[in-house]
Amino acid sequence: MKILIVEDEPSLREVIRTYLEKERYVVEVAPDYRTARQKAADYDYDCILLDVMLPDGNGLELLEELQREGKPSNVIVISARDALEDKVTGLERGADDYLAKPFHLAELGARIRSLIRRNHQQGHYEIRIGNLTIVPSRFEVRIDDQPLDLNRKEYDILHYFATRPGHLIPKTSLAEAVWGDHIDQADNFDFIYAQVKNLRKKLKEAGATPEIKAVYGLGYKMVLPD
Repeated sequence: MKILIVEDEPSLREVIRTYLEKERYVVEVAPDYRTARQKAADYDYDCILLDVMLPDGNGLELLEELQREGKPSNVIVISARDALEDKVTGLERGADDYLAKPFHLAELGARIRSLIRRNHQQGHYEIRIGNLTIVPSRFEVRIDDQPLDLNRKEYDILHYFATRPGHLIPKTSLAEAVWGDHIDQADNFDFIYAQVKNLRKKLKEAGATPEIKAVYGLGYKMVLPD
């Protein structure tokens, strides 16, 4: 899961980044409106933590732009101004949640997990596809209730596909989601091929019914047998 932190205060930005990386998120940052606007246009995020007061603009205006463009935003507004007007405006413009500064990192983490459950897991704590079960809160994977041992990148790839079953996933989208922004500038995607190959082998050997199929020249898709 990839998160964008839009926050101009360096110390707070780094504290949040460190915490989220320890929680195994892929984290990108934007210190101002211009950078956030560019990143939101170029890349997709599972969650955006959006400060209202930025040195070169207002975070709520960025939120409004994302809504006009039909860009999935999955936004949690964070603001030092615990004002009812900010909260109402943010929610009306499409924010999923609002968190006033100062806040505890544990609460921020809980709100992010809740947002991801709503937007990617239909509110469920587990993801079930065929005989595959993923428990994101514990990074667990089971096939027919038997644990499947995966390394971190294999798990991240599987989780990404499992939250988008049946969708064609381009190689660049997968790379950005699991390895971070700018990975699309890599000379080749051999590192993706290797990880996906190993993951597909482990799923097959464990008897998983979902399958990650390669779509020649385009990417991959998680499907169930007919």
